Amino acid sequence: MVRDKNKLPKRIQKHRKVKLLVCDIRECHKFKKDIRKVNYLIHTATAWGDPKRAYEVNIKAFEELLNMTDVKKLEKIIYFSTASILNKETNLMREALIYGTEYIQTKYKCYEKLRDSNFAPITCVIFPTLVFGGTLNNKSKYPTSYLTQGLKEANKWLWLARFFKLNSKFHFIHAKDIAQICGLLIKNPSRNKDFGFRKLVLGQEATTIDHAIDILIKRNGVKRYFSIPLTKPILKILLKVLPIQTNSWDSFSIKKYNFDHKPITNPEVFGLKSYGRTLNEIIKLAKLPRCNIN
Repeated sequence: MVRDKNKLPKRIQKHRKVKLLVCDIRECHKFKKDIRKVNYLIHTATAWGDPKRAYEVNIKAFEELLNMTDVKKLEKIIYFSTASILNKETNLMREALIYGTEYIQTKYKCYEKLRDSNFAPITCVIFPTLVFGGTLNNKSKYPTSYLTQGLKEANKWLWLARFFKLNSKFHFIHAKDIAQICGLLIKNPSRNKDFGFRKLVLGQEATTIDHAIDILIKRNGVKRYFSIPLTKPILKILLKVLPIQTNSWDSFSIKKYNFDHKPITNPEVFGLKSYGRTLNEIIKLAKLPRCNIN
């Protein structure tokens, strides 16, 4: 089910075993007969930016979609959430509901509903961390993720970023590695048996923003003679002094500082090989052009 089939590769659009249901998820009742035939549901649809639309898509429409399925035929649900609603120990983080954007808040509420529903025993909730995907040379057959697009912007600010050190932790994962894991969860019968309610935080081992800056700097052949540590207190002062607009979630994120989780899941956990395991590999896969830094 997609809103715009042209975002899919041509080979998928024309594949004889693929039937596309083209609609907004809020109109999924148009395909009620098809939905009742579903054995495996991988749900990625989401909305943000507008509180009303976020609620309609992220909570209401998903509930309606589930209620259209045939419980006798539905075997597995893979539901995509966001790691932003979890704390370090991968438990629900109450602050996400208090300070989060409408996207984060609705994902939090939907997770609670799904966990407490009759669908819980056949559900695996996927929590992607920062997702890279596609390329920057306009030659990828797949869409380019927001994070990969942001690499170009990061290049522009390296001349300034090299003078600062920020050891805030984060995880990342490539879209192809997410697909690998989801494919295994669906295909492998031994892993599907006694599925139970599961949650998987998808990501590679935690790294730091400073490490990412260092990689980009070395890639462009620039030396780093010194760097000023940006600690939590300094960041708070800068936010007060500089003309930067922040919302409640931005302020909380700065206070939280680190976005690392344990345990995390990547293809190696299942005996597979990651497509993009390191930031160096991710940058090469993105086809990021080099830049001149004076």
